[in-house]
Amino acid sequence: MFQARFAAVAAVFLAGAISFGAIPTGAAPNPDAAAYSNCEKACLACAKACAACHKHCLAMVKSGDKGHAVSAALSADCLDVCTLTAKVISRKGPLTSVVCDACMKACDACGEECGKSPNMAPMAECKKACNACSAACRALIGT
Repeated sequence: MFQARFAAVAAVFLAGAISFGAIPTGAAPNPDAAAYSNCEKACLACAKACAACHKHCLAMVKSGDKGHAVSAALSADCLDVCTLTAKVISRKGPLTSVVCDACMKACDACGEECGKSPNMAPMAECKKACNACSAACRALIGT
């Protein structure tokens, strides 16, 4: 189920990027290997934190706290985007800049939402991981 959902998210993302002309030729950044490695690690750590946050938020929603529905949805989307970004970064693909930009935006949105519940450990960890991932993506693509 996860693989099918991931493939669907990736396909929609890439179709949108292509249709809006967001994929310039030669889009892969050219920083050193450490920047790629740092960003890939940050994306994977963020995906892990988002998975834990998503599980936590779903449990909160099921227990009647509907206020966590937005963070459940954002953490699921951020998980998928971070996983895709880590895969593209690992091969230094030509879409690295595009997926890193999307990853920054997903992490910024997810981190902001999770920051609204700093006393809940999974959400605090998610915010921290999202901030680190967004910063690593910015450093990689130079924005």
